[in-house]
Amino acid sequence: MSSPANRQGQGAPQGTADIPSIVENVQPSVVTVKTDDGVGSGVVFAADGLILTNEHVVRGNSDVEIAFADGQRVAGTVKAADAISDLALVEAKRSGLPAAKFQTALPRVGELAVVIGSPLGFENTATAGIISGLHREIPGSAASSQSLVDLIQTDAAISPGNSGGAVVNSSGEVIGVSEAYIPPQSGAVALGFAIPAATAVRVAEQLREDGTADHAFIGLRPGEITPQIAERLGLQDTRGALVLSVVDGGPADAAGIRPGDVLTAVDGKELSSPEDLLAELRNKNPDQTVTVGIRRGTDSQEAKVTLAARPATAG
Repeated sequence: MSSPANRQGQGAPQGTADIPSIVENVQPSVVTVKTDDGVGSGVVFAADGLILTNEHVVRGNSDVEIAFADGQRVAGTVKAADAISDLALVEAKRSGLPAAKFQTALPRVGELAVVIGSPLGFENTATAGIISGLHREIPGSAASSQSLVDLIQTDAAISPGNSGGAVVNSSGEVIGVSEAYIPPQSGAVALGFAIPAATAVRVAEQLREDGTADHAFIGLRPGEITPQIAERLGLQDTRGALVLSVVDGGPADAAGIRPGDVLTAVDGKELSSPEDLLAELRNKNPDQTVTVGIRRGTDSQEAKVTLAARPATAG
């Protein structure tokens, strides 16, 4: 069941509020999350004290402190967390909170984006820019994380401590949850990323209902195809996702997919990287059957794979 705070729609018209007004209206719905390990941000998901944040902000902690824009600080308890989407719910010991409004329709590239959070512990910080891109994956992330796919890109400054905070549009609606940035030492200038509101709302509702979130599971470990691997396997290019291993008895195994195969497409959408595969799976449901393009040596073929629900023990 959708929270009353969540406004869902297609292409909702943008308001004309100026940035100071947006910040003033939204700041009460954005909090600072303090743990023994550091500082992050969060968004008020429900008036009864439910706070949405990143899983990596609260990882390894069961008790946190929540600081509000009005200066009040209360204890919080981590209620549920999902590492696959990097989202978590924290219950703050405070009620009557101003729940944020979530806009689950994707924004358009070029729209205003205002980021509110606590970068480096500077509480109630606002930065502004535009939506720079949609459906972004951070290259190379599949080796260590399954969350850095299908993201919103913005040039509004996102820094450590912003994680879990709000990215809002000109109507003051949350369109994304701040997730990551590429640091300047990597040659980046204003490259920040957020989890789309639709994903955040879907996962948060599932976590609130039973403490878990459903994810489609294909039962294999994908890897990057480097030029060296392409040469060794006799591949013409490095596009696709290399199958490093297959789970015995899992969906990929049942469909005849083997280690060494290269996955080239899912339901007709070409895969350029392992991150592309994870992004496609993000939008699928357990028990859904997908058509997977496979390159095996010089042969190209397709396989029907019936996805499963991701086991709790899967990495």
